[in-house]
Amino acid sequence: MTVTDENLRIELTMAELREITSYAVACAQPAMAIFERERPDDRRPRAAVDAARAFAEGGRRSKVIRDSAWAAQRAYQETRDAGQAAASDAARAAVAAASAAFLHPLAKATQVLHILGPAAHAGRALELDAGDDRNVGADYIEKARGLASPTVISVLTRYPDAPGGRGRVGELLRTLDTSLRRPATGS
Repeated sequence: MTVTDENLRIELTMAELREITSYAVACAQPAMAIFERERPDDRRPRAAVDAARAFAEGGRRSKVIRDSAWAAQRAYQETRDAGQAAASDAARAAVAAASAAFLHPLAKATQVLHILGPAAHAGRALELDAGDDRNVGADYIEKARGLASPTVISVLTRYPDAPGGRGRVGELLRTLDTSLRRPATGS
């Protein structure tokens, strides 16, 4: 999809937001073990994932989700500054999972980060945890592709293609984006 009018509003139902958030939580979840191994006493990323899960399961979309996302963002910054790269990307996956509940209905490529960011950051965290093995990240993106429901794909395709840049996380994001947008073929 190529959208030239970034002021175009996209219709999103609460059920679709919950499905997107459920997908985001499922994608971020595997990376939590990496963060918790590095920082066992820091519950901020887990709290963000748990708050997002509660919304996905029917809870209110509340300030608690936003607050937990900001707290996980601080955990990301702290692990980044401490040189704990895998834990840092794991925390970013949690931030993105909580942010999925607040996907904006604006046709901007950056909104794709709310949908696919948890998978891309989790994939990168897993890569880094495996000694920067890019095959691990590619395998995880394939797994994340398989987790995407028809609703997730339907919502994704209403937005422009994923934005450029963002280093290796951006590569993983665009790989997932492209694979989800490509129609299934019988070949």
